[in-house]
Amino acid sequence: MLSDIEIAQQTKLIPIDELAHEYGLKDEQIIPYGRDKAKVLIDTSNPKGKLILVTATSGMPAGSGKTTTSIALGQALKKLGKKACLALREPSLGPSFGMKGGAAGGGYSQVVPMESINLHFTGDFHAITAANNLLAALIDNARHQGQVELKTTTWKRVLDVNDRMLRNIVTGLGGPANGIPTETGFDITAASELMAVICLADGMEDLRVRLDRLVVGLKRDGSAYTCKELGATGALLALLKDAMLPNLVQTIEGVPAFVHGGPFANIAHGCNSVAATKAAMTIADWAITEAGFGSDLGAEKFYDIKCRTTGLHPDATVLVTSLRALKWHGGVPLVDIGKPDMDSLIKGIPNLKAHIQNLQRFGQQVVVSLNHFANDPDEEIEVVKKECLELGARFAVSDGFAKGGDGAIDVAKAVMEAASEGSKPLNYAYSLDESLLQKIKDVNEKVYGGGKVELSAAAQKDLKQIEALGFSGLPICIAKTPYSMTHDPDWKGAPKGFTLPVQRLILNSGAGFVVVTTGAIMRMPGLPKSPAAYRIDVVDGKITGLS
Repeated sequence: MLSDIEIAQQTKLIPIDELAHEYGLKDEQIIPYGRDKAKVLIDTSNPKGKLILVTATSGMPAGSGKTTTSIALGQALKKLGKKACLALREPSLGPSFGMKGGAAGGGYSQVVPMESINLHFTGDFHAITAANNLLAALIDNARHQGQVELKTTTWKRVLDVNDRMLRNIVTGLGGPANGIPTETGFDITAASELMAVICLADGMEDLRVRLDRLVVGLKRDGSAYTCKELGATGALLALLKDAMLPNLVQTIEGVPAFVHGGPFANIAHGCNSVAATKAAMTIADWAITEAGFGSDLGAEKFYDIKCRTTGLHPDATVLVTSLRALKWHGGVPLVDIGKPDMDSLIKGIPNLKAHIQNLQRFGQQVVVSLNHFANDPDEEIEVVKKECLELGARFAVSDGFAKGGDGAIDVAKAVMEAASEGSKPLNYAYSLDESLLQKIKDVNEKVYGGGKVELSAAAQKDLKQIEALGFSGLPICIAKTPYSMTHDPDWKGAPKGFTLPVQRLILNSGAGFVVVTTGAIMRMPGLPKSPAAYRIDVVDGKITGLS
């Protein structure tokens, strides 16, 4: 079989303006970025399409195939004569050059142009990075010029590359002309508050409101120092204006896809932009979107943050898994996950059951989509199917990687059946009226299966400060490992009753949530021993090695 990038580069693309016209967009609504991608201006005030969320069981280093399944589902719906559209996240350069690789799907279920989407694309990440760092520079300049005296500066710089050396740094060294020496650090762009702001803002006026209320530091009296008080909102709006517009591309089989916004789900809220989701629901009858990593991370945040603040409501949720993922959670080493092993599969099944029950607790109709590999034993597939049906979930096998839309017809039929029955009103994991600590406890107990919550001394201080500033009514966004239902990546399956250690609470007032970091989670990842960057090249004018 050809590599992902070879398949993508051999695909004959529909000119982007033709695809847009096919779905009812007019010339004045299309801003082309070459022949194969465009930004769109679209009224999303009346989105009518059915919304399908795609999530997964707990992650593993080899990935779960969630984006591939999302794309295959969209292509399968098209083959069944349905008008479908995708709303996906933009890949970050961090994983593209790091360990995970790109995020444009795989095999014959990809969004294209794959190499553009995985690299610079339309420049959204660069715009967010520039706006973020302009704000940091303006804050430091205001301090240097004596225009404001801050007890603490909370706004960090960002970069869209994994770089552990930048996690903790000191700026302003070398004398007064270089500013005020400050202990600070970099986050990765995908984990930045501005990324979340772009993804949750419902239009330019909402973006202005969110930028105004960004808390960038604390004044000597303990009160919040905001972007509005600094006077930086207008400049940020100018840099972010085009980045707010959804990007239109297509799948290998010509299904339109809005690929826009890219917050990580392990350290941010893990959902593409509200603008993209509503755009997909506006131009199509079926809108397929995804939330990062497992249901304990992306899906929980999709429901508790994105749906709560926008009024969106999925008609059904697809839970992606594979025999390999379940065996890994049953204790099999990564190198052996492709081998038949019924005992380890059965040991990993509790992870699947926990995710199904989580989604059902939120009120969702659940379709389990099993990513199929050529050597998957039929008897092992039957075990997984039996468990799903016993729990009241629908089940289908997906061959979307190898066969594109044809390989996901059964998944599409199960999704249509589930959506026709309809999910219940969302049952959030917590109430906004609860204290921040109680919200953390609720997610830990109801979603992760944990017991106690322990706050570090720094987290206790953060909690008091956030409450004193009046932000205890915000939703929470828990940052933790994607490889376990717990905070510890080595705890596989579905552990129960564990204690969740909270390291810090970080106010994201513009985004409208409080980030809760747990375990050893970092907001600036590092590169692995053998980064994917070593395998990427340009040969005869074509990019090679992207995956």
